[in-house]
Amino acid sequence: MTIQDPLDMHQYRIERLPKRDKGTFERWLALAGPALALVAFVLFAYVVKLPFLQSIEAGDLVSAAAKKAFAAVGPEQFTRNNEIMLAVFAGSIILWLTQAIPNYLTSLMLIIVLVLTGVLSEKEAYAQLGHPVMWLNIMSFVLASMLVVTGLAKRFALWLILRFGKNASTVFLSFIVINLILSAFISATTAKAAILLPIFMVIAAIYGSQGGKDRNNFGRSIVLQNLLNINLGASAFVTGSGANLLGAALIGGAISESVFFADWMLAMFPFTVILMLLGYLFAMKVFFPLPAEQRLPQIEGGMSRLREEYQKLGPLNRQEVKSGALFLLILGFWATDSLHGISATAVAFVGAIVALLPKYGIVDWNDVDIPWHLMLFSAGAYTLGAGLDATDLPSLSVNAFFDHLGIGTTTDFWVLYLMLTGVMIFSALVFQSKTMRTMIFVPIAIGVANRFGVPVISLALPVAFLIEHVYVLPFNSKPAALLYETDMYSLTDTFKFGITMMVTAWLLNIIAGETWFRYLGITPNGVFGLF
Repeated sequence: MTIQDPLDMHQYRIERLPKRDKGTFERWLALAGPALALVAFVLFAYVVKLPFLQSIEAGDLVSAAAKKAFAAVGPEQFTRNNEIMLAVFAGSIILWLTQAIPNYLTSLMLIIVLVLTGVLSEKEAYAQLGHPVMWLNIMSFVLASMLVVTGLAKRFALWLILRFGKNASTVFLSFIVINLILSAFISATTAKAAILLPIFMVIAAIYGSQGGKDRNNFGRSIVLQNLLNINLGASAFVTGSGANLLGAALIGGAISESVFFADWMLAMFPFTVILMLLGYLFAMKVFFPLPAEQRLPQIEGGMSRLREEYQKLGPLNRQEVKSGALFLLILGFWATDSLHGISATAVAFVGAIVALLPKYGIVDWNDVDIPWHLMLFSAGAYTLGAGLDATDLPSLSVNAFFDHLGIGTTTDFWVLYLMLTGVMIFSALVFQSKTMRTMIFVPIAIGVANRFGVPVISLALPVAFLIEHVYVLPFNSKPAALLYETDMYSLTDTFKFGITMMVTAWLLNIIAGETWFRYLGITPNGVFGLF
């Protein structure tokens, strides 16, 4: 994409982003990806016999959970499906990591392989495209498009930037507020990225960064901080993403109680704000400090151009009022889910229908921007999760792991807490789907809690709170992949900033487990007893 006017927001729509040139290492990874994936698949499917599978074949069952799974399906079927599942899992991860082929194509391939190998039936595999969280994402894109088409999202963001963004530092702080507020309304992180991308790209241009050869620390910082805050903002609310809702549903099913909107927000909102502010400090003071010239606008009349854009919106119109009222209504229903019992997906469904109504609605279908390639990628992630669930590979693996280490049922709670939260947050380095991580690690946390006789909520909920930490590498999430295409930062930039924030988040989660979560009654010895 050739930028005719770097201050024209319309040039930064998702579909108009340029395809960035890959570096030498990335090109080598892409070339080696297919061969590595094929080798991994063949090794796990036909060559390598895993120790815990061999022990099962020999009748030396690793645990009560493994024994139950083994008895349910029999030795031959159980071991073979697990081998195939592990092979598909390894091959998919390699293809996603190396970006050898488009992500959605990897998803389509893994779906059909799981069908053809018999790990999943056609009905189970294909049905993942209709998963409730998929529908929530689609409806969220409809609602996000409504905000964009009416101009309400642009008006709000521009107003906040013009009102409080008097200098480079306050511009960044304004985006923290914008991300927090949008996260309460929008359940798709990619939708938030699509809304904010044109605004922070224009601001980056104003401060002298247009990507590629024209990168500077202001551009690196504003894009990477927004990537961080888009994800962190989602972690503050159970409706912040479909993966949060899925995690809450898994936990609710295990404890026969619901994890409500207000409960999640009370636990995570302070935690999220602290992390966002720490991200701001790390970016501005450590990784991407701004020299004097980057603290001032580089394009003459840049902020005046933003003011002109704001003035072009004119007075608040009827469609914007309707859009804002509908979002407030949706948020109200989400926040009171404990009273009426209507799911977040159903609420978003009704909201999207109202928004699309002919004559009386707010947005036309042709104006809705849904990235279907990302939906296909998500469907593959859900299918992979369904395969892991069908083969019980995560449960078997964790039980085998504990038994192999000789860890009994008297292990201290905080050892389990450190282990599970650490695995959850750092698993984001190799997984490309929050949903997949949720489907794997939340059930593992539930199983570990049951195995060691501690409350399910005390381990599973802190693990679920770490779902959204997917900002270190470009393949870790859809917003990460999207913003990487702006070419405003390098792989090294995003890794050093992201890994620092990931470690910081884990440490804060541990501290919260001993303090705030304990006060709320999430972790043991709580005095407030919320959960």
